[in-house]
Amino acid sequence: MLNTLLITATDTEAGKTVLTTALAAYWQKYYPQHSWGIMKPLQSGFGDSELYQRLFTLNQSAAEITPLYFQAPLAPPIAAAKENRQVDLALVWQAFSQLRSQRDFVLVEALGGLGSPVTDELTVADLAGEWRLPTILVVPVKLGAIAQAVANVALARQTKVNLKGIVLNCVQPRTDAEIADWTPSDLIQSLTNTPVLGCLPYLDNPEDLDKLAQVASNLDWERITADERR
Repeated sequence: MLNTLLITATDTEAGKTVLTTALAAYWQKYYPQHSWGIMKPLQSGFGDSELYQRLFTLNQSAAEITPLYFQAPLAPPIAAAKENRQVDLALVWQAFSQLRSQRDFVLVEALGGLGSPVTDELTVADLAGEWRLPTILVVPVKLGAIAQAVANVALARQTKVNLKGIVLNCVQPRTDAEIADWTPSDLIQSLTNTPVLGCLPYLDNPEDLDKLAQVASNLDWERITADERR
């Protein structure tokens, strides 16, 4: 069974955190007998790591959740330069490997989008490919989403990312007609040759764990948890 899953997206504010917390809430509710962990390997500015610690009872220190933290809410290489530091990926890999060896399942939320820079030379896509991380791509429901999905899947293929599928996310309230017109699953799947695993509705309270678990239960978990070897 799959034991690691990277959550990335087409861009910032696309819904990575909502999907990550929904998957965590689902795992916590329906698989209480299994140990799990969560990571935000790199974080710039206040945000996701603090949210995870507030929402979940995690047997992890702050450094185990986010081994590399920068103060400025900027791309890591820029934030690191402002602090006269380096983006130490060896430190991140060590923390990730240790957590993965200790838990049945680990959720990893990437920074920014799939094309976001991690260092001066590497993007999130490069890292996902090199570290062989099974990956889900979050695509926000909006006009232009089809093109974003196509471009990001192309990037994932170029960098040899093990892309398990796409999850659509309503960042704003959307009608069924808007979802169907702006992010038609059949067309996206046809153009990208990548399965659409479901659509997250807009959540008034994205910290309601019961609601998060409920919306996550509607995703294609058979595809999500399939341990596909490449």
